Amino acid sequence: MPIQILMPALSPTMEEGNLAKWCVKEGDTVESGDVIAEIETDKATMEVEAVDEGTIGKILVPEGTEGVKVNELIALLLEEGEDASALEGATETASTAPAKAEEAQAAAPAAPQAAPAPAAPVSESGDRLFSSPLARRIAANEGLEIKDIKGSGPRGRVVKRDVEAAVASGTGKTAAPAADKPAPKAAAPDVKTISQDDSIFKLLPEFDAVPNTNMRKTIAKRLTESARDIPHFNLQVDVEIDKLMALRKELNSREGADYKISVNDFLVKATSLALTRVPDCNVAFTDNAILKFKRVDMAIAVAVEGGLITPIIKDAASKGLATLANEAKDLAARARDGKLAPEEYQGGTFTISNLGMFGIKSFNSIINPPQGGILSIGAGEQRPVVKNGALAVATVVTLTLAVDHRCIDGATGAAFIKELKALIEDPIALML
Repeated sequence: MPIQILMPALSPTMEEGNLAKWCVKEGDTVESGDVIAEIETDKATMEVEAVDEGTIGKILVPEGTEGVKVNELIALLLEEGEDASALEGATETASTAPAKAEEAQAAAPAAPQAAPAPAAPVSESGDRLFSSPLARRIAANEGLEIKDIKGSGPRGRVVKRDVEAAVASGTGKTAAPAADKPAPKAAAPDVKTISQDDSIFKLLPEFDAVPNTNMRKTIAKRLTESARDIPHFNLQVDVEIDKLMALRKELNSREGADYKISVNDFLVKATSLALTRVPDCNVAFTDNAILKFKRVDMAIAVAVEGGLITPIIKDAASKGLATLANEAKDLAARARDGKLAPEEYQGGTFTISNLGMFGIKSFNSIINPPQGGILSIGAGEQRPVVKNGALAVATVVTLTLAVDHRCIDGATGAAFIKELKALIEDPIALML
């Protein structure tokens, strides 16, 4: 029997994915470990490797297909000694039959379901008669007994062509009348169908409806749950970064330096250290306990085409600025190319979101569950400040901390942001 290649679950929460590309074609020989396809999940495009060896017999889902359910049959692999005849009926397995019109069926009256293929028959001696599900279904519809049809497939397996030959020759005993053929499935709704009650949209100008990607659906679901279920509160502070910028310039101008440290890299380092000094902010809430993490895995929000992803710098507090800078640049580049592995963007104990490069002075972020906090970083700009009773000018950044009040109290959040401000305004402490 051909080996079934199913849509893999590439992350614990994955329910469907897009089959972006086939790296093989029908007739190609593959070995275990060979890359056979690229699958686009809600966050990244990942390579899928062959588990078994054989010949690609049939590709059932063409590349570019969206919304392929996990465990749906996408291809068939012929084992050694099998030929194309073994493919007959192999796609008609009930366990992998796709349900592409679920949304349409929810809005339309339910259509009668197709009758399942009859169970595999047995001979009078009790031995199983091998036949494909497709062959059994055709035989039942034509009123033939499958056990009276001679099979030409492997091990005498009755396949589609055998049943068609029996129909043409009039052989085979009459079987019970076949069930009525099911009505065709309802067509998928047009993408411009907004909802069942879309009268309000008829009053608006003409528009193009852009289908939601898997990434956009995931963002919408997770952030809706976060905003609805997590009691956010925000703490805001202004910090001066002139000393930090001077230190950055000095480090980046060193001869032979193989790094370029950004202001954001300094802020990642400072935030990570502040979390180690106020560990009660490096936490997550669960119904039974507050989880206090033993290291800081810093998630950094990166804008990508069609959404947002948060690659993670593991154990960020223990890494030097140059290492952080290089790792952050690599993660961001691969995030934009959709090449991150799931463990590189799933998890994290705290998140940083920086919109300063867009000139945003300050903003409030939504917590990335199950984390307990997120830091929003605004633009650095020259502002008037009072120093020693006199007016002066300094480069100032506004930081906004959003925390989950279920696991972080106001005083704890204030202690963290106070520690963070001190580290940023005296950046030499980051070297200690």
